[in-house]
Amino acid sequence: MPLWLREHSWRQSLTAVYLQLPLRGARATPASIFCGEQYLKVSIPPFLFEAILYAPIDDTNSTAKIGDGNIFFTLYKKEPAMWDSLTLANADKEKLQYLRENAVLKAHEKAKEETEAKKITKQEHKKYALEATMKLEEAERKRIEDLKEKERQKVTKELELWKNQQKDGDKYKSIPKKGELRQETEPLKERKNEKMNKARIPNEGTSKTRLKSTKGHGSYSIFSQNLKEEQLPVPRAAATIKVNFTPRVFPTALRESRVEEEEEWLHKQAEARRIINSDLSELEDLKEEEKNPDWLKDKGDKMFAMGNYLGAVNAYNLAVRLNNKLPLLYLNRAACHLKLRNLHKAIEDSSKALELLTPPVPDNEKARVKAHVRRGTAFCQLELYTEGLQDYEAALKIDPKNKNIEKDAEKIRHLIQGTRQSS
Repeated sequence: MPLWLREHSWRQSLTAVYLQLPLRGARATPASIFCGEQYLKVSIPPFLFEAILYAPIDDTNSTAKIGDGNIFFTLYKKEPAMWDSLTLANADKEKLQYLRENAVLKAHEKAKEETEAKKITKQEHKKYALEATMKLEEAERKRIEDLKEKERQKVTKELELWKNQQKDGDKYKSIPKKGELRQETEPLKERKNEKMNKARIPNEGTSKTRLKSTKGHGSYSIFSQNLKEEQLPVPRAAATIKVNFTPRVFPTALRESRVEEEEEWLHKQAEARRIINSDLSELEDLKEEEKNPDWLKDKGDKMFAMGNYLGAVNAYNLAVRLNNKLPLLYLNRAACHLKLRNLHKAIEDSSKALELLTPPVPDNEKARVKAHVRRGTAFCQLELYTEGLQDYEAALKIDPKNKNIEKDAEKIRHLIQGTRQSS
């Protein structure tokens, strides 16, 4: 049973209320504090504080700070006025129950509005990213087209230059023919030149070779060879073409991929689809992504982070119906049940998670520690301290360096000793 915190101190100004709650050694977390317009609840196992405030407050701007064994609240009033008391006096049970339920309902509506706003923002971001991607692709396509056009113009110019060089080469072909005619009409002059060349060059072999190269068709062949070398086009400039590949389901290369894990994942997906198609006819109206256990798990995690524990439990329930072999589903649902004070269900889910986390390997150490701690917490809140201590000691065997678990186990030992002494 929870222990109600009766001791508190408060003071006020015209616009704010300052409240102080002593923790008396209990460990508090931000998630254990719930504040509405006229409802305040603080859950610090095994202590509980609840108050229906005298007048509405601004729960959005109000703050809470934890330190030095106390919780300090700064509650800003919606309307500047001095309160006669901290809580609403002379109120019947029906009115208190109505205010309590109204505060919870408004909190759920606010969380739903925030979720919708985030969804709309995410869609806008996706749309902006898509438009930006399309603009980049269009710019890249235009750049490639421009490069192609430049290359085409460059090749056209080179082709025209080559054609002009070919025409010039055809003109030079007539020059050696005129030389042959001159050699036939003036044989004596050519012989005289040969004698003069022999007298000037001492190396006869070299002179013969040079004379042969200057006679008849020899001069034409050398000139045409030089002309062909000049007609060769210059090499084209290098360019870079970017290639985008279609993404794979498993993007890693085959030599680097973990084939067994990928096959196991595909097997689980196939098993989930088989269950949906076989015996869950009532799930036909769901969207395709809502039939994916992994998607439902992520949805439940987001709801748990926002404090929507009932919505998170519903998401985990549907995911378990689709695939009841995932230990994290039971483990996360146990955390939701702890927040909702469904202690027996928290124990059942933690035990089921421990059954699935076998064999004990280093990869599932963190999950096994969480399962033991959550089941031990549920046992302690049911005042079954011996069973709870066994779970905390099992968690310490797995993670002996965890100081928080060690402190909680020591507190449970003191509670057991105090219970035995009182009995």
